[in-house]
Amino acid sequence: MNYLIQAFIRGIGPLVVMSAISLLMKNQGKAPQEVKGVFISGLIMTVVAAASVLYEIEGWTFKKQLIVHHLAMLVTVYPLLLVSGWFRVKTWVDALIVLGIFYLVGLAIIAGFYLYSTFIKR
Repeated sequence: MNYLIQAFIRGIGPLVVMSAISLLMKNQGKAPQEVKGVFISGLIMTVVAAASVLYEIEGWTFKKQLIVHHLAMLVTVYPLLLVSGWFRVKTWVDALIVLGIFYLVGLAIIAGFYLYSTFIKR
């Protein structure tokens, strides 16, 4: 199956579910920031799910997969974090702090998967 189709299939589920939850929350009169947070979470889930296809591309080294995945997250998830309202972003220093958090979480996730694949999934 084409990688783009696989990415679409993986990404559409979280997008539909979280969008529906956001609409339900809005109709229930929930605070706009809560609704926005759920919707942004859905967008992030969508991007991450769709990007998981990158790790199945035959002929790509793991290093290349990591670099392309990192770039995909940098141009999608990082901007979503900036507009989410979860962080105070008033200056470029604030944006750099969010970028640092983005990288720390990313490194923790990579380390976790490395440890899992090395020591647990033998």
